Amino acid sequence: MDGAIRVMVERGRKKAVAVASAFDWPGWDRSGKSEEDALQVLDAYRPRYAKVAELAGLADEFRAAGKFAVVERLQGVGMTDFYGLSYKSAAPEHAPMSDAACERKLALLRASWTYFDDVASRVSAELRKGPRGGGRDRDKIVYHANGAEIQEFAPKVGVITPHDAWRLPDSLRAHRDAFCAAIRDYNARGAAARTWTVQFVIRHSAYHMLDHAWEMEDRDLSGV
Repeated sequence: MDGAIRVMVERGRKKAVAVASAFDWPGWDRSGKSEEDALQVLDAYRPRYAKVAELAGLADEFRAAGKFAVVERLQGVGMTDFYGLSYKSAAPEHAPMSDAACERKLALLRASWTYFDDVASRVSAELRKGPRGGGRDRDKIVYHANGAEIQEFAPKVGVITPHDAWRLPDSLRAHRDAFCAAIRDYNARGAAARTWTVQFVIRHSAYHMLDHAWEMEDRDLSGV
């Protein structure tokens, strides 16, 4: 287990879906039709997540990380079936973190924001449509990703930010600083983030940003 990357796998309740979450590396969650598929997709995203780890100042630690070790298997919830999302905390995520561990995960959350903002600044405004002609364009993804964090995730730790704060860089920076400060406070007090754990707040917030950043990269038309 030394050097192994701990992974939790959530299985769909009714559908053939599994989500693999490298919960020590917030945002590195991927899904597939089975546990094996999900782990293969997770591994395929290793080079992409490496860029996030580098932004967080954790490039050496990430390069030294070994193979996956599935340490927990859980039955997922409706979000797992319908959206292929991890929506449960791994057992280790229920415990408060040390200050150093909290800062490490916050660095990865901040790196996820930085990565998302960079991708949004360089992809085409119009994105490649899906096979059925669907899919949000860039500005709608930016609106959705920031809006979900402001309206749904940050309030879990008591942060109330005007919905349109993301439109102004200074306001968005203030929101993110307040979000990180609240996470530190909740973790230090051992407080629950409503129905979530503090560690899941970090992981899901990072995942949501990275999932949409990678989506924009994959659907970018600027190089076509």
